[in-house]
Amino acid sequence: MSNPDSDGPSDSDWEDRGELAWSEHDWETYLRDQDDVLQRYVRLYDKSAGRADRIDHVAQGMGWDEGDWSSEDEGAEPPANPANDGAEAEDSDPYTLLKNPIFIATRAIYLTLQRGWEKAALDPAKLPQRSAVLVGASLHRGEHQATLAIQALDFGDYAMAISLLKRALRELNQTLALLGDRALEESRAAAGLREDMIPRLFDLREIWLRVMAECRDELKRPVDEEDSTD
Repeated sequence: MSNPDSDGPSDSDWEDRGELAWSEHDWETYLRDQDDVLQRYVRLYDKSAGRADRIDHVAQGMGWDEGDWSSEDEGAEPPANPANDGAEAEDSDPYTLLKNPIFIATRAIYLTLQRGWEKAALDPAKLPQRSAVLVGASLHRGEHQATLAIQALDFGDYAMAISLLKRALRELNQTLALLGDRALEESRAAAGLREDMIPRLFDLREIWLRVMAECRDELKRPVDEEDSTD
């Protein structure tokens, strides 16, 4: 995470892929592979639920280095579709937002949040319908703002990424407030969901705060220092 856009697309990257002409089948295969990566993160995350260091533990399990979430860790369980194992097919794949580790972590944790809430929300006997709708909508808004922030990050616009992550954090806080609403106090299902969801929301906040700190560090770097590293 020390260089959030290190794997992002540059102008030359797109120029180099001028000969790339993928069919619908190619893209469907690519998308299925990225779905598998997401589900792998979910499995690792769920297994690590009791660990205080679960964010970094899962990152290692995904083959991401703790510093930049992009390089493979020697002790990590090999990814289902590894990006750094020397496979020629993987090296030839185009970069998209779906490969960004921060996007993967954010999307996967939101999937775990939405999975439990939506299942309970289908039964009016378990959750008050007003709360069911409001919490579900808040989860979607928070993920949307975070996704926009990660897109800005991929294009190297650190200031915009920070601003969008602030919006995502405000929405996350709104989700937490809605979970504490008095209307949910009499729901046994809501109590169980809160216990499971709150640590996951705090994990999202921790990830975003780390990214914001790295973005601020990048913005403080002198321009001539950046040029000297090119």
